[in-house]
Amino acid sequence: MDNSPIKVLFIDDDEDDYILTRYWFNEFQVANCELEWVNNYEAARNAIARYQHDIYLVDYRLGPHNGLELLREAIANGCCSPIILLTGQGDWEIDIEAMKAGAADYLEKSQLTAPLLERSIRYAIERKQTEQKIREQAALLDVATDAIFVCDLDDKILFWNKAAESLYGWKKEEAINNKTRVLWHEKKPSQVQEALSILMKNGSWEGELQQKTKLGKEIIVESRWTLVHEFGNKSQSFLVVNTDITQKKQLEAQFLRAQRLESIGTLASGIAHDLNNVLAPILMTAQLLEAQLHDERSRRLLPILITNAKRGANLVKQVLSFTRGLEGDRTILQLKHLIIEIQQIIKETFPKSIEVSTHIPQNLWTVSGDATQLHQVLMNLCVNARDAMPNGGNLKILAENLLIDENYAKMHIDAKVGHHIVITISDGGIGIQREILDRIFEPFFTTKELGKGTGLGLSTVLGIIKSHGGFIDVYSEQGKGSQFKVYLPAQDARETIEEQEQGLPSGQGELILVVDDEAAIRDVTKTSLESHNYKAITASDGIEAIALYAEHQDEISLVLTDMVMPSMDGITTIRTLRKINPDVKIIAVSGLSSSDKVNTAYDMGIKAFLCKPYTASQLLQTISTVKKS
Repeated sequence: MDNSPIKVLFIDDDEDDYILTRYWFNEFQVANCELEWVNNYEAARNAIARYQHDIYLVDYRLGPHNGLELLREAIANGCCSPIILLTGQGDWEIDIEAMKAGAADYLEKSQLTAPLLERSIRYAIERKQTEQKIREQAALLDVATDAIFVCDLDDKILFWNKAAESLYGWKKEEAINNKTRVLWHEKKPSQVQEALSILMKNGSWEGELQQKTKLGKEIIVESRWTLVHEFGNKSQSFLVVNTDITQKKQLEAQFLRAQRLESIGTLASGIAHDLNNVLAPILMTAQLLEAQLHDERSRRLLPILITNAKRGANLVKQVLSFTRGLEGDRTILQLKHLIIEIQQIIKETFPKSIEVSTHIPQNLWTVSGDATQLHQVLMNLCVNARDAMPNGGNLKILAENLLIDENYAKMHIDAKVGHHIVITISDGGIGIQREILDRIFEPFFTTKELGKGTGLGLSTVLGIIKSHGGFIDVYSEQGKGSQFKVYLPAQDARETIEEQEQGLPSGQGELILVVDDEAAIRDVTKTSLESHNYKAITASDGIEAIALYAEHQDEISLVLTDMVMPSMDGITTIRTLRKINPDVKIIAVSGLSSSDKVNTAYDMGIKAFLCKPYTASQLLQTISTVKKS
C-alpha cells in the first residue's frame, strides 16, 4: 500500500456507531484512513455514485431499506471499490447473501475491534488492487498478437487469450479446463513429450510445432514454454506463447524451391558446357570418318555413333534452355496458329480414346517469341497430359487475353502487372501427388518408368517460358486431373486494354459476402470491391459464412465463395445458403475445380464461376453480369 490515505465512507443511521468507529480508526496501527459518514440510504447512494471513496463500510439496517439492497444497487451501477457489510447479530443467511452479492467482507458489530476492522479494510483494499492488476495483465495478454495460454502438467488449460481463440478457433469457454490434445492433434506427439521433459529439466523450451486448428487447417507455430510456479490453485503449470509462422514457412519453402532450382540450373549449366565440349569433337570426327570410311563395318557403326552424339547434344540443349533459356529467333507470333497445329498433330498421333478440344478467341493478342520453342512447350505439356490419361479422356487447350493488375499480382508471387496471353492445358488424368508437385520442374526429376522419360521435359518448358518473360501455374488434384497455365507477355495490346479499363463497372454500395480460407485472397478482394463502390464483409470458412449470412441476409446482395475450404467446402456452403434463401446470388471461385464440381454448383443455382487468381476487372465484370441476371 502507498502512503496516501484510504478514503472510507461509513454508512450507518446510528451516530453512536459512527463515533465508536471513528475512535477505532484512531487506533489503527498501519492503515492511514480518512473517515466520512452518511446516515441514510439516499445520501449513501449519491455518495457512492460520485466514486470518491476507496472503500465503503455499510450497516445492514438503514431505516426502511437495508445495506444488502444498497450493496446490490451499487455493484449493479458499476461500483468497483470494495464494500464491507456490518451486521448486528451475525445472521449467517445475511452474510452468505452479502458474499454472493459481491461484498468484500462481512463483520459482526458485537465482535468488532479496531485491529479486526483495520485488517478487514487492508485486506479488502489489497485484494481489490491485486484483482485490478490481474485484470490489467489479462487485458494486455488479450491484445497480444501471439496465442498465449497456460496449462497444468496434466495438459488442462487454465488460461486462454483472445489471440489463441483467433488462431485455433476455440472460444475461451470451450478451451478452459479442456486438454490441448483434445482440442488439436500434434503432428509429432513424440516432439511434445520431449519438449515436456526439457521443460521440467531446464524450466523452459523453444521449438516449432505442427498443429491443426478447430476447422482442420494445418498450421506451424513457433512455440515458447516457461514453467510457472503457483498459477491459480495449481502448484506447477507452464505458460505457452505460440506465434503463427505458417505463411512465413510457406514463403521460405517457395524461396528454397527457387534457390534449389537456381542451384541445380547452375550445376546443370556447367555440366552441359563441358558435355558440349566433349560431344562437339566426337560428332565432327564421326561425320568426317563417315565421309572417308566406306567399309561395311564403318557404315554400320558410324551412323549409330553420330545419332547418339546428336541425342546427347539435344539433351545438352534442353538443359541449357532450362538454365538460361534459349533466345532463338524472336518474332511477333499469333499463338492461335500454333494451337491449331498442335490440335491437328494430337488428332493424328494420339490414341483415339483421347478427345482434344480448343477454345481460341478471335481477338487473341500476339506475343514476341520463338515459334519452335513455344511449339515445344505446348507439345510437351500435351504429351504429359496424354501420359496422365492411359485410359483416355478429355484434353482441353484454352487461350485467352488477360490484363494482370495489382489485384492479381498480389495473389501470385511470379505475376507481373501487364498484358498477358494465358494458355491453359488441362486433362482429366491421374493428377500429381501433392508431395512431388514442388519438384516437377527440376531437371532429371521424373515419375515415369525407366527409359520412358529423361526428366527434362518440364524443366525445358520452364526455361523457355522464363526466357520469354512469362511464368507457369500448376493446379492438380490427385485422381481428378491437372491444369497447366502458361502466361506470356502480350504485344501491342495497350490501346484495347485502356479502353476496357475505363469502363470498369462500379457498384452502388451493395454489400458482398466474400468467403475464402486464404486471408490474402479475402483482403485483396475486399479492397478491390471497396475501391469500386461496394461494401464487403469476409468469412474464413463456410461455417462463418452461414452465420454472417443469417445475420445480414437482408443486406447482402451477393456471395462470392471459394469451392475448396476446410471444415465445410463450397458445395455444402452453397447448398446451406440456398436453404436459407433460395434466391441468393452466388459466384463460385476456385483455383482448380473438376468439371463435375462446377456442374454440380451450377445445378445448385450459382450464377457464375470465377477462376483464381482473378483480376479486379474479371471480378467486377462477373459481379455486374450476375447483378443483372
